[in-house]
Amino acid sequence: MTDTADTAAFEAAFKDVFGRAPEGGWAAPGRVNLIGEHTDYNDGFVMPFALPHTTRAAVARREDGRLRLHSADMDGGVVDLAVADLAPGTTEGWARYPAAVLWTLRRAGHAIGGADIHYDSTVPVGGGLSSSAALQVVTALALTELNGVRGISRQDLAVLCQSSENTYVGAPVGVMDQTASACCTEGHALHLDVRGLAQRQVPLDLAADGLRLLVVDTRVKHAHADGAYGERRAGCEAAAAALGVPALRDIAFDALDDALAALPDDRLRRLTRHVVTEDQRVAEVLALCEAGRTREIGPVLTAGHASLRDDFQVSCPELDLVVDTALANGALGARMTGGGFGGSAIVLVDAEQEEPIAAAVTRALPQARHFSTTPGPGAHRLW
Repeated sequence: MTDTADTAAFEAAFKDVFGRAPEGGWAAPGRVNLIGEHTDYNDGFVMPFALPHTTRAAVARREDGRLRLHSADMDGGVVDLAVADLAPGTTEGWARYPAAVLWTLRRAGHAIGGADIHYDSTVPVGGGLSSSAALQVVTALALTELNGVRGISRQDLAVLCQSSENTYVGAPVGVMDQTASACCTEGHALHLDVRGLAQRQVPLDLAADGLRLLVVDTRVKHAHADGAYGERRAGCEAAAAALGVPALRDIAFDALDDALAALPDDRLRRLTRHVVTEDQRVAEVLALCEAGRTREIGPVLTAGHASLRDDFQVSCPELDLVVDTALANGALGARMTGGGFGGSAIVLVDAEQEEPIAAAVTRALPQARHFSTTPGPGAHRLW
């Protein structure tokens, strides 16, 4: 289902599960990161936009201290939890994410009790398109609005969701995904300075420039909570410490060679080179988009993939195949998007080349699924 689907059917699904009507419905999108990968937890710069694909939540409050969760997309029926017993390590599976949000809100001092929540989603799970962030943000927005919590900005909401995933779920993610889901606006990419959380909404009208952006889900699953992601983050922190800076974003692009020479081993050099050059690529894409030269971002995207593949080493054979095939068939640029180890790639193409390039990718990787996308709205209430 999408936001434009009949909300009556969504309300009816809630009633079928919980035997009563919901008090409201909310939606939060997944995201595509145009450029700026693995820079967010290095206090750097990112440039995502919201997908039209969303996770929806129909919600009603409870007075008995129970949190009951149901997803149309997950097996296992209703997950029934005691709000008072929520703590890191006590919840399993997909329900960890909404449970984490409620636990974090209460830990921050907000008077939020139990709830019945029914979800559905069109965000591909495990596709590197932030399905977990969409789940967190829609839960946080619904619970805060339904309980009359005031004084929490959208960015505050995103930081709270990041904290819940870090602390409760145990995944050391940055704040980009949650910020994109909460704060993006339709027709724009979001330029975010992660250190200060300063935002700029950057117009991104690819169709006006005769372009399309394909998202290709390799259907190779990844998990941010696994060791590989954490190892990259720990390596970046070690490199920053060795260089005597708070984070790798503090290494200027024109000082990169000196920084690399000062590091003790090749692993830290590779991680540092990716982060510093990726921040530079974000600046390049921002400048091109603001100058109306969107077509020229293609080679920057491709350079970002090479860096993620060779220096950060978070690509995989399927992602590389998608990127190489698209480029060989005339794409203007292509790269993996998201945390890596599977997931999705984005491909920038001339509009008239969309179908033949998509067909070539499908021939090369028959399991892949693709769609063309434009920037959608951030999280919002449906009714």
